[in-house]
Amino acid sequence: MADIFDVIADGTRRDILRLLLDRSSAGERGTSVSHIVTELGASQPTVSKHLKVLRDAHLVSVREEGQHRYYSLSAAPLDEVDDWLVPFLDDDGADAADLPAATLTDSAAHAAEVVGRAAASAKHAFETALKRLPGR
Repeated sequence: MADIFDVIADGTRRDILRLLLDRSSAGERGTSVSHIVTELGASQPTVSKHLKVLRDAHLVSVREEGQHRYYSLSAAPLDEVDDWLVPFLDDDGADAADLPAATLTDSAAHAAEVVGRAAASAKHAFETALKRLPGR
């Protein structure tokens, strides 16, 4: 499997991921290849090539209905990117080495991670919704 950073380095693939995220946020259960082609203004072979790379990286899932294929975002593999980026997003200027060490049980650490990811997801959904409001 390709390195996740190599996969998302391509602008067209990022555009596809953004489109799928936006459509998922709007309640869509999947997006057809023809819709992606139309939205991006790219050729069908180009979109199909990029969708294959995204499928191989498990960033998208595909649902087949007859001859049509509908793609949806599978964001879980982006956790690797999130985990790598978090240390660089320190807003308050505190160095992690300066923070007191905390010892959590495995179940508490897992619960904290789940809550943190849910909060980040809710924050992203809220910010996306705000951007869609008229006058913003």
